[in-house]
Amino acid sequence: MKKITPWFNESNYLAPLSPACKMCAHGSKMVVLITGLCSAKCFYCPLSTRKLGKDRIFANEWELENERDTKKLIKEAEYIEATGAGITGGDPLVVWRRTKNYISLLKDTFGSDFHIHLYTSGIKNSEYIDELASAGLDEIRFHPLPEHWKNMNNSSMLGSIKNALETDVDVAIEIPAIPGMENEMFSVITWADDIGINWVNLNELEFSETNAEKLGSRGFTVKDDISAAVKGSQESANSVIDMVSKEDFEIGVHYCSSSFKDGIQLKNRIMRRAKNVAKRYEVISNEGTLLKGVIYAQNMSLEELFEALKQDFEIESNHIFLNNEKKRIEIALWVLEKIALDLKKRGLECYMIEEYPTADGLEVERTPLPL
Repeated sequence: MKKITPWFNESNYLAPLSPACKMCAHGSKMVVLITGLCSAKCFYCPLSTRKLGKDRIFANEWELENERDTKKLIKEAEYIEATGAGITGGDPLVVWRRTKNYISLLKDTFGSDFHIHLYTSGIKNSEYIDELASAGLDEIRFHPLPEHWKNMNNSSMLGSIKNALETDVDVAIEIPAIPGMENEMFSVITWADDIGINWVNLNELEFSETNAEKLGSRGFTVKDDISAAVKGSQESANSVIDMVSKEDFEIGVHYCSSSFKDGIQLKNRIMRRAKNVAKRYEVISNEGTLLKGVIYAQNMSLEELFEALKQDFEIESNHIFLNNEKKRIEIALWVLEKIALDLKKRGLECYMIEEYPTADGLEVERTPLPL
């Protein structure tokens, strides 16, 4: 009987565990959405409306202008001190040449130890898997449709998986843990162990803006008020892992919880980025977010206000910044707290804001100043 190893935030696994999963836990895997295009039509696909079905490219939250805009790709990897990348979609095989070029570029830039894995339905362009392997791909994760889990020998991706097994690439299966399909999941794992696949990942099923209606129509609900995870998904995954632990299998099985993705993977990744992008006037919180002061002016020139503030309050240049893109002045929080009352009397709006250190600078919270 194999030992079930508890991991982060309700996740667990049966060894072996993919190197990619270990890197994700440290926040050192860059997520490269190489296209939103995909040949499969999975009812549970969580991809957002801005990405689903669209040929757009993102390095983490940073959108590339086009496939030749590789400076952002490399810069984002440097910002998080990446040790690897996960190429996802959509389906990377739909744009296999682009995928191959990115694999080669990342390997040439960061070295052969930079670990690259990708996800695919294996439906289209699977004949080019060997070219991706030759470019340096380390791991490929196939995503079979639920209707094939019971009999993978009849799956449309059978040939693709066999082709991948003939390369030096680690081959894996990744599927959502769908409540009520425990026997089907166990069947996939049994089949995968039999043909020599390295590991199977079970992801907690989650609601998103694009799949909520379809999941709801199938009777699924959220497990609690603070989570987007589907009720029963975690229990199904744990049941399957318990079943596998009693078998004489060599394959590794990993359950990845929704809270692991948000509370460990994302948090560690943004913490790594924050340390490399935070300006002198920004404070890094314990969660990896950035805290700063901001000033808005409705009826005056930001440029004139910027110069006046520096002069009137003798503010050091590295403690204040004119952000023309967001039409505001950013300032060290400890400075703004001292002068916020004076600025309010001048008719200016002052806030303490908390933002992610990501390329999109998502705002988490805003508090008016003075308190």
